[in-house]
Amino acid sequence: MLVVTALGGNALLRRGEPMTAENQRRNVRIAAEALAPVAAQHQLVVGHGNGPQVGLLALQGAAYAPVETYPLDVLGAQTEGMIGYMIEQELGNLLPFERPFATLLTMIEVDPADPAFKNPTKFIGPVYPKDEADRLAKEKSWIFKQDGDKWRRVVASPEPKRVFELRPIKWLLERNTIVIAAGGGGIPTMYEPGADRKLAGIECVIDKDFASELLARELNADLFVMLTDADAVYVDWGKPTQKAIRRGSPAALGAVQFAAGSMGPKVEAACRFASATGKRAAIGALPDLGKIIAGEAGTTVSVKESGVVYAP
Repeated sequence: MLVVTALGGNALLRRGEPMTAENQRRNVRIAAEALAPVAAQHQLVVGHGNGPQVGLLALQGAAYAPVETYPLDVLGAQTEGMIGYMIEQELGNLLPFERPFATLLTMIEVDPADPAFKNPTKFIGPVYPKDEADRLAKEKSWIFKQDGDKWRRVVASPEPKRVFELRPIKWLLERNTIVIAAGGGGIPTMYEPGADRKLAGIECVIDKDFASELLARELNADLFVMLTDADAVYVDWGKPTQKAIRRGSPAALGAVQFAAGSMGPKVEAACRFASATGKRAAIGALPDLGKIIAGEAGTTVSVKESGVVYAP
């Protein structure tokens, strides 16, 4: 079957971990060990986050005063290439040499009138103490919001509307290629106003779960899996009453409030996919991927469910 996965950016660079190439390589290797058995049995498309990486590139660029910092669409393209290269290499070390790989720089259309541009919510970059965040906000005109006990930069996160590279992705899948696509939510692009409909980049970051869901839906994937650092979706997270959800219907899960900055978008993306396709979506931890596919771990969202089933 065709499996579309979305790796969390923090699965590649973990929270609070120094953002070195060595650390990222080690985390990609761990991800590859979970993905390889799936790729050996199924067609596979890998999406991934890039929040820590694109934020670091923006910070590095801002440190070089003679040249204005590159816009987020260009930085997104850079991270797609960088992360895709590492995923290809580490997966390739585990799979037969004959299995082809391709990383596609994936442009995704957004609406310049999307209300998200008036309310930035997408976390990017490293975490900072409050005084450092205040200094950077004043110095660079960046917007910061609290993320746990630290502060992170936030940017606009509009809805994805169209995946421009859909045809080459389908062509590659027909030839049993493992495709890494829509990394970091894809490269945000828009049509500029005017008769010629000129395509251009735009300063924002698309949520990778929504972008990967759109790609999975357009590819008619059999299963869409979002991999994170939580082993399942929980109600009452962090409270003594917390419970892991094993299975649920889109309607039942849509009635539950989840954290907007973390699990909320994943649950919404899973519900979108399941509702639109009638197929399964799932959320869970990277090491459990095989069990998630079998329905034995994580949280599965399906229209075949009538409510919510909690893990024992």
